[in-house]
Amino acid sequence: MEKPAIAGGTPVRGTKLYYGHQFVDQADVKAVEEVLTSDYLTCGPKVEALEQKLCALTGAAYAVACSNGTAALHMAAMAAGVGEGDELVTTPITFAASANCALYCGARPVFADINPNTYNIDPKSVQKVLSEKTKAVVAVDFTGQAAPLDELLALCHEKGLVLIEDGAHSIGTKYKGRPVGSIADMTTFSFHPVKTVTGGEGGAVLTNRKDLYEKLLLSRSHGITKDAAQYVHESHGPWYHEQIDLGYNYRITDIQCALILSQMDKLAQFAKRRREIVRRYDEAFSQIPQLFVQQEIPESDTTRHLYILRIRPEFLTIDRRGFFEAMAAENICCNVHYIPVYWHPYYERLGYQKGLCPHAEKLYMEMMSLPIYYALTDQDVEDVIMAVKKIVAYYKK
Repeated sequence: MEKPAIAGGTPVRGTKLYYGHQFVDQADVKAVEEVLTSDYLTCGPKVEALEQKLCALTGAAYAVACSNGTAALHMAAMAAGVGEGDELVTTPITFAASANCALYCGARPVFADINPNTYNIDPKSVQKVLSEKTKAVVAVDFTGQAAPLDELLALCHEKGLVLIEDGAHSIGTKYKGRPVGSIADMTTFSFHPVKTVTGGEGGAVLTNRKDLYEKLLLSRSHGITKDAAQYVHESHGPWYHEQIDLGYNYRITDIQCALILSQMDKLAQFAKRRREIVRRYDEAFSQIPQLFVQQEIPESDTTRHLYILRIRPEFLTIDRRGFFEAMAAENICCNVHYIPVYWHPYYERLGYQKGLCPHAEKLYMEMMSLPIYYALTDQDVEDVIMAVKKIVAYYKK
């Protein structure tokens, strides 16, 4: 008789523990309150202050803050010149926005497989799917670990392509000693509540290229400029502006920027705590043959956004869904990141089929995201470890 999807006995915790949660302190509250009583709620000084702080953090020459990480990807794709009939290569193990940004531009997403050990996009797979229609590559820093940027940059620049680094997971990460944000042609960030620093929502695009920066500014705000050097016609007066391109309202508020600025003051301590949790998890799980621990590349000094637990079904009498439900029975609420993008019904209707990226699809069937965030206590972490070990012991072959 098949065992139930629980490990039996009393749960390791009496209260639920979730996979991610923001940390907001009084300094954050005060920063937002100050904006709420100021003259500017949007399009004010906090936007520029955030952009300057992002440049100082990463070493990038330019930053454009925007409404969310999806907007950042769309802006980056437009700035890269992605358009009708083009192709954009990305990974299927990501949130849909990494591929949707191509569709927004009338282009076609093409999926490259992952490295089965690091879970990041594999440059060899990227090379195999390039075509004359390829315009850009979106490399996702999955879990916060930097993608193999040197290889990807060399490949992209050899082929005349733009490398967009989706750094939604990786603010605070360094690659070969250089902060993420200053390496790729463009890097996008997200400030969603489960990310390392949050503004509730919010995003940004960073670049070292002035030509891309100017395009990003236009795409953020309706394609409208007040820069006289870009005018087509003579100015009518101090109020004058021109729409010179088709852009969007992807602006971010000063309220959000104030919160992100305050959160960034805590980035170092957030990153330190996340690294401590990763080390403890790795220490606990790396010696268990029924589990696989994500490989860290030496080039990446990672601020981890997600911790992926990968089970090895060949050594267990339970599959990933069963393991997930067993963790829930222990009051440990996990998540799964991500369903391969082209498995979604919308992509099926576009003609995509299963089997495109075997490594990515196998990973999806075996992984789940464990709790990792700044406010986790040492006891919380030990509870997670205890739950995993309990389930493995109960279901091991």
